[in-house]
Amino acid sequence: MSSPKKAKMSDQFDQMSNFTTLVADTGDVDAIKKYSPTDATTNPSLIFKAAQMPQYESLVKAAIEFGKAQAGTEEEKLAIILDRLCVEFGKQIVAIVPGYVSTEVDARLSFDLETTLSRARRIIGYYEEAGVGKDRVLIKLASTWEGIRACEILEKEGIHCNMTLLFSLAQAAGCAEAGATLISPFVGRIMDWHKKKNGVDGFAAAEDPGVLSVANIYGYYKKFGYKTIVMGASFRNKEEILELAGVDRLTISPGLLDQLKACTDPVPQKLKADVAAAAFSGDKVDCSESNFRFLMNEDACATEKTAEGIRGFSADLRKLEDLIKAMM
Repeated sequence: MSSPKKAKMSDQFDQMSNFTTLVADTGDVDAIKKYSPTDATTNPSLIFKAAQMPQYESLVKAAIEFGKAQAGTEEEKLAIILDRLCVEFGKQIVAIVPGYVSTEVDARLSFDLETTLSRARRIIGYYEEAGVGKDRVLIKLASTWEGIRACEILEKEGIHCNMTLLFSLAQAAGCAEAGATLISPFVGRIMDWHKKKNGVDGFAAAEDPGVLSVANIYGYYKKFGYKTIVMGASFRNKEEILELAGVDRLTISPGLLDQLKACTDPVPQKLKADVAAAAFSGDKVDCSESNFRFLMNEDACATEKTAEGIRGFSADLRKLEDLIKAMM
């Protein structure tokens, strides 16, 4: 008599999915098809990487031809091509995922409120022309004072925002007060800063400063009843992800998604809304401009990593522009 077969253990991706919405952090459409996540996020660095892949050359060419046919200066046409290219990738992604696709406004506009608004509206317009409703799109904005104000205006227009390059409770509080749909606190980059500051090689997951920052923001939101979604981002290792099991969402790179898929170890839920709310002992943050700027000034990690992130995305946008110019 044959022995009964053991039930197959769920992998960590499936286990995590029971209490956290998992999102693919990539511009590679083929990678998104592989994991079947709920949502997908992109940024200038990811779009630049994907735009160099042969299988997406047609998307780049389509954006270029569209931009060349528009009125305006060469600089204005280049900006149109960049926005259109992001939407070309987004259109492919939204056909795969059932939820949101996040598309980022030019990071070089992180301190320019009016141009950020016009570019965000243009991106949404391109999506709507392609038959993609604004309920499927998150406009990504840097969590600067100007980015948060843009978010506040766009959300009132029914354009949902994903606030990125976020490294502090002050930024998170400001975004929540502005009515942001979602925030993306950068776990790994916070850890990077503290590793360098403290001269250490790393942290245990439960003591990781990036993990603790996200858990603190999650508790703040739940204590004060904010509806803004907390989506941890920018992970350096699988342990950071597992330590945030239970947070609203997590956006994860393909390499780390592979690691979750390859492991069947149990995944306990680490964050629960009621427990996190009870654990947060602080007061509500004053989100006035003067206090926001002061709190950012007091937080060296948030100040330095926000600036560094904007510089990094801006550099990749310039590389993407060079790629486009060469193809034009």
